[in-house]
Amino acid sequence: MTIEFRDEDVRHRYVRIDDTRLHCAILGDGEPILLIPGWPQTWYAWRHVMPVLAANGFQAIAVDPVGSGHSGRPDTGYDTGAAAATLHRLMRALGHERYRVVGHDVGMWVGYALASDQPDAVSRLALTEAVIPGLAPAPGIFAPPAENIFLWHFMFNQVRDLPEFLTAGREQGYLEFIFDKWSFRRDRVAVDVYTRAYASPGGIRAGFAYYRAIPETIRQNAERAKRPLTMPVLAIGAEHATADAPIATLRPHAASLRGGIVADCGHFIMEECPKEFSDQLLPFLLEAGA
Repeated sequence: MTIEFRDEDVRHRYVRIDDTRLHCAILGDGEPILLIPGWPQTWYAWRHVMPVLAANGFQAIAVDPVGSGHSGRPDTGYDTGAAAATLHRLMRALGHERYRVVGHDVGMWVGYALASDQPDAVSRLALTEAVIPGLAPAPGIFAPPAENIFLWHFMFNQVRDLPEFLTAGREQGYLEFIFDKWSFRRDRVAVDVYTRAYASPGGIRAGFAYYRAIPETIRQNAERAKRPLTMPVLAIGAEHATADAPIATLRPHAASLRGGIVADCGHFIMEECPKEFSDQLLPFLLEAGA
């Protein structure tokens, strides 16, 4: 199902959590679904999915996670435990004690942590297009370039100071390389929106911060792995990106797991193939017992 996105229908909310402002875009008035984008995107990555959810009785809440988009960019809080706790507090501030979660890329990392840490709050979990640090094997540094195209940035983005120095004034070029290499249907991705967001003051630093927090995230996930997810979980990959890796990553860690792969699609699945993605996502979210 594809429904036209109209920005004028979206309600923008800003919520202060401690000393950080969080931004989210809301469409619809039904049961809440938290939509968490990854790096290097913003809430806008969900623009094609939000109208589908709203038309089917949901309230789609697409967030700019801490450090991204119109949200604040603090110095700390980027490990997935902290990021997930902030998003849970956001949902409570919006009046939602129980909700569904959908996460993409780094949003998959955070979505997993949120569901594991707040099992009474997250009723259903859908994750797409990533592997989770600490649950999946660490990437090898000697992989051939063709195999390493989705992995090299894990190490680069974690280095302190040097990435900011090398990308200063060149943020657009760096991010366009990412979008060029990771997408299959490049013309469908709102690259200019995201490069402007991450080229703004503090944007690139905050994006790198999620990667620099990976050691702490791995430490946390070692504990989370001891308690499998109890809510229904959906894992979706894209043929020309992670393929079945999201499913394989979550298989040992979810009591009720199903998955699928979207054909002829690259990493930015919600933009490249929104209909095909929604066709897998929507039936899962609509199932009884949520």
